[in-house]
Amino acid sequence: MKPFAPGEISPFAKVSSAFALLGLAKRPMLRRAGTLAAFAGMLALAGCRTAESTFNWRGPAAHRIANLSWDMTILFVVITIVMWGLFAFAFYRRHGTLAEHEPVEASGGELWIAIGGLAVPLLILTVLFVAGLSLLQAFPIHGMPNGLSQAQMAQAMKPEIRITGHQWWWTIDYLNDDPSKAFTTANELHLPTGRPINIEVGTSDVMHSFWIPALHGKVDLIPGQANYIRLLASQTGTYTGQCAEYCGAEHARMRLLAVVQTPSEYEAWLEDQRKPGNAPTTPDAQAGEKVFTTAACALCHTVRGTMAHGSVAPDLTHLASRQMLASDIYPNNTSFLEAWITNAQSLKPACLMPDLPNFSGQQLRDLVAYLQQLH
Repeated sequence: MKPFAPGEISPFAKVSSAFALLGLAKRPMLRRAGTLAAFAGMLALAGCRTAESTFNWRGPAAHRIANLSWDMTILFVVITIVMWGLFAFAFYRRHGTLAEHEPVEASGGELWIAIGGLAVPLLILTVLFVAGLSLLQAFPIHGMPNGLSQAQMAQAMKPEIRITGHQWWWTIDYLNDDPSKAFTTANELHLPTGRPINIEVGTSDVMHSFWIPALHGKVDLIPGQANYIRLLASQTGTYTGQCAEYCGAEHARMRLLAVVQTPSEYEAWLEDQRKPGNAPTTPDAQAGEKVFTTAACALCHTVRGTMAHGSVAPDLTHLASRQMLASDIYPNNTSFLEAWITNAQSLKPACLMPDLPNFSGQQLRDLVAYLQQLH
């Protein structure tokens, strides 16, 4: 959640002050109700301040989803107010006193049940269901309609990008009919503005779910099955994504970054990423390359243009060009890079990256120098 600036009043304080001005503080029951309402308001407003919000749309699909989300939120608020009003009416409506011993009148009310308990919920759910179906039909996801086969879906939505989920990071393959122009990166997805990009998603282990709220809805990654999603970004910027399907211990920190660029910037980025890793030019980086290729690093990671061809961990060919580390959890700087190499399990417990504490201080500095020149 974005922290409040110095002197900025929190939503909770604003709502609480409003209830106090209305004199509710003098009425215990209403004061408790006001506190609950203020807390609910704080949570709602806080949710709108976070980066991963369905209301923070930057593409046509996300815009439609945001509109539906607003409709559902407003509807929920209206229904909540009505229900609390009915509760209050029932609570304050008196039938005699405790001194009376008349039997409780329990007859009647069938019309309330029929309308409020059956007709109204059925109408609301039907409207939301139809709106949801309309939204699904408007934007291709999980392939194309009409029951096409996997092969037909692959042709109808020929992907430019393939994303594979792992516990707990992402492989991102940029595909091309010319194999020399295809390349692999990890955890940072680059997209152009103004052009739809078809993406194939899959998983190498358990189920995951690919979700960048600013651009589209969720699409599941199912073992043994390819799914498809079409992303169209309308505005440049950096947007966070998240695995939205529980997938194990580090599910909450299986994030990715979506960097939306102008078409010219995107093409320039593609050209840079197709190049092999930079050859080291300084003594420290040259020593670091030797450490990388002779130690355990090369068994798991790839750096194109070197002897390192590991395939079980993220491709590091252009690691220094990425903004974040550890599936976009920590900043890509010297301190976190050193910590990630030597004590990954303390930063992301249960991940497949082992602790490597056996490097000497000089070896670690050389290794970091080499990795930081891989732009």
